[in-house]
Amino acid sequence: MSIIGECVLAFVFGSAVGILVQRSRFCNTAALRDAILFKSFRNTKALLVAMMILTMGFTVFITLGDGNPMSFDVGLNQVIGLFIFGIGMVLAGACTVSTWVKTGEGDIGALWALLFTFIGMFLFSLIWSYNYWPPAPSSMTGNPNLAALQFGHINAKTLQERFGIPAVVFGIVQTLILAFIYRAILKKESVEKVNV
Repeated sequence: MSIIGECVLAFVFGSAVGILVQRSRFCNTAALRDAILFKSFRNTKALLVAMMILTMGFTVFITLGDGNPMSFDVGLNQVIGLFIFGIGMVLAGACTVSTWVKTGEGDIGALWALLFTFIGMFLFSLIWSYNYWPPAPSSMTGNPNLAALQFGHINAKTLQERFGIPAVVFGIVQTLILAFIYRAILKKESVEKVNV
């Protein structure tokens, strides 16, 4: 496919996803926040369905040899960073995706959240250049390294390589767990409807 063809395809796909996100009001932050704080599971169910589809898709591609997921160690730095990012997204009232949508709709608060997301990324890139974490790339081996505060990493690809079991098997297990959670939410909602 030519570069122009790729650009047209990306534009069409991006536009379709943008319309779906805007019309559905889908938001990753709301999926978790609303479930925990307000016992509302509308976005949570959509997130679970998306995760099931993506899990099966990615693990099938990995099994066929076409998938090439990134492998990076998870360390204390990611735990702290994701916690701070999560607080910021809850305070902003939206995840990064819905912040784009709200900005496009003219929401000034979302515009500020988006602007400071970019500023934060830029400042992080400067800090990363001068103070690389962990202390040395050699500490990122995929295995736990507590001296470097790295917990290692594991994903469907590494499980496939270590145990020789196709990645799609792990994808099926994860999808079944997500489907169980989805079904539990449906049961909870049906019980609440009966009680009301």
